[in-house]
Amino acid sequence: MSKIEAYNFAGKKAIVRVDFNVPLNANFEITDDTRIRAAMPTTHKILKDGGSVIIMSHLGRPKGKVNPEFSLKHIQAHLAKTIGTEVIIASDCVGPDAKAKAAALKPGQVLLLENLRFYLEEEGKPKLADDATEEQTKAAKAEMKEKQKVFSKALADLADVYVNDAFGTAHRAHASTAIIADYFDADSKMFGFLIESEVQSLDKVVKNPKRPFTAIMGGAKVSSKITIIENMLDKVDNLILGGGMTFTFLKARGGKIGASLCEDDYMELALKLEKKAAEKGVKIYMATDVVAGDKFSNDANTQICDASNIPDGWLGLDAGPESIKVFKEVIENSATILWNGPVGVFEMEKFAAGSKATGEAIVEATKKGAFSLVGGGDSVACVNQFGLAEGVSYISTAGGALLEYLEGKELPGIKAIRG
Repeated sequence: MSKIEAYNFAGKKAIVRVDFNVPLNANFEITDDTRIRAAMPTTHKILKDGGSVIIMSHLGRPKGKVNPEFSLKHIQAHLAKTIGTEVIIASDCVGPDAKAKAAALKPGQVLLLENLRFYLEEEGKPKLADDATEEQTKAAKAEMKEKQKVFSKALADLADVYVNDAFGTAHRAHASTAIIADYFDADSKMFGFLIESEVQSLDKVVKNPKRPFTAIMGGAKVSSKITIIENMLDKVDNLILGGGMTFTFLKARGGKIGASLCEDDYMELALKLEKKAAEKGVKIYMATDVVAGDKFSNDANTQICDASNIPDGWLGLDAGPESIKVFKEVIENSATILWNGPVGVFEMEKFAAGSKATGEAIVEATKKGAFSLVGGGDSVACVNQFGLAEGVSYISTAGGALLEYLEGKELPGIKAIRG
């Protein structure tokens, strides 16, 4: 495995897996180009060295069919403007046109391949009949595995070097994110700057945190965060639980939670998690008071009440002032902070105070020297909404890959490069 900063791309054709699955409006205009801008350091490094770039990505879910709606032609002009040079586009990602244009590519030029997911081979999922037998399913999967290898080899043959700069898809064992790496030797495959910074930042939190380490886990449901919470109990000193998931824990303790969100099926597990935390010496913090609303709406009537004694028909929608004080004190005295999930319905102004205060406390801790990582769509949206993004150490925009990394899983896209 090479390091991108030390590698000289002069005269080399680099095929770079990026995540340009960007949002488009009805006129196929990009509404948020964050992912494109994030890939620029890697692209510019290759071009500056005197190499050429072959960009590959997916867009949307075309499910193995060529669909103009999901064509990467929609991003070609914007990409060229962002890079600062012409972007040639191939009508396919493999096949004669892609092969010819890649072969003709000169140093300093950029080639954009068409959507990888126009091929089922990219994701490696065969199409199966609803009534397929177990034997037919097994045969179809084996056949697809072979096809996926051929597809991966065709992509690899376009270039001299493979660069993975798409952390958002690193949790998938897809052709372009993992299997393609098999066709490059250790010195000719590497992470791009984006994925490298993601992994280094996550490792500071997951593998080598400075103490005390506080994780803030928010969001609506316990069920979506169980494995992360379990994994974090082996690493953190403090665990702040916020958002809707709080009420599953409070009800399990015998609290009255009114009409607040609760996953009754997970109450027993919630108690087990608390017990496990106590055994490991991890301090769990949850709201002791909440801002409750009489409906899930920004024009709801509100009241502050005991988190374990919410009136019938009322919903806990944000952490209360006393809880916020405790959360802030814990966060501001931490040396490593991970934030994944808001502590209230921050999208509504009446229920945003808890999440805003959490973000502000993280910024204060960071100013004092703490390393802070904010990850997950809602948390990122939250810090952006309150203008706090510049004050944290690192923001991860990855979704599933981030969650699986925090769960302690080995990501195929990472393993393929590291070996």
